[in-house]
Amino acid sequence: MSKTRTPWLIALLLWMAASTYWHTCKIKELCDAPVTLPVNEETASVKIPPLKIEDGNALLLTSETNFAHEKSKETVAFEPLQNQLDSLVSYLKANPSKKLNLTGYYASSETNPTKYENLGIARAEFLKDHLVKMGLPADRITTEGKLNDSIEWNPAGTTYGLLDFGFTDAGKSTEENLAQKQKFESVFKPMDLYFQTGSLSYIKTPANAQFLKEAKQFLQEHPDKKLLLTGHTDNVGSEESNLKLSKKRAEELKSLFAKSGISPDQLLTDAKGESSPKATNDTPEGRKENRRVAIVIQ
Repeated sequence: MSKTRTPWLIALLLWMAASTYWHTCKIKELCDAPVTLPVNEETASVKIPPLKIEDGNALLLTSETNFAHEKSKETVAFEPLQNQLDSLVSYLKANPSKKLNLTGYYASSETNPTKYENLGIARAEFLKDHLVKMGLPADRITTEGKLNDSIEWNPAGTTYGLLDFGFTDAGKSTEENLAQKQKFESVFKPMDLYFQTGSLSYIKTPANAQFLKEAKQFLQEHPDKKLLLTGHTDNVGSEESNLKLSKKRAEELKSLFAKSGISPDQLLTDAKGESSPKATNDTPEGRKENRRVAIVIQ
């Protein structure tokens, strides 16, 4: 066969094959459809956040699994994480000045069949009861509930990680405990910095150190973004003086962060004074919680 005819013959064969496929599969629709495997929606899962119980540098308990929660129920199974709970109770018994703060989360779409104000408190109280049965005094544990409408449920109505663990120390000041309770999640979620009475230096913790480390890196990579520092006070004194005080603390932090390597052009300050409290001003503890500077990337 002549070499010059070979390419034409190959082209003819390809054209015939393509025409046959088109006529059979596309026109007569006789080809098999792709196989689609059925999805078991009952076992489809949401992401399981790892369990992390941390008290500064003194305690770190972790697990790749977490507490499983059913929608509109406060109960959880403790067995998969009993070893971590045993270690938690041992730590608290060895540190009698420590208190455990349990936070339970709930969604507004859930119904609340319990006697508690919301399912978040009920979930925290359910765990508290278990820890008390393990030998931890009830007065060493506080509970609270927080609304979280970003909770994702699988089709079976299950999710994970609706319990959070925090610690306070009776041997430390209220401000130190407030600072320790702050959790780092993202530079786009506000974090509060606290100060000892009469001090312009904020209380440093592993959580706010992580925030500032990641914020600094993010700002270097995104020169058009800003770190907003918003000062707040309690309601003791005049509105005018509180506004000035909140601005002074925000400006002090701006100067400090600039010295740490963040461009001053990427640092914004705002002052709210007493206008945006996060707790009641009717108690000394609430007023201390309101004296803060909130930081967040914008």
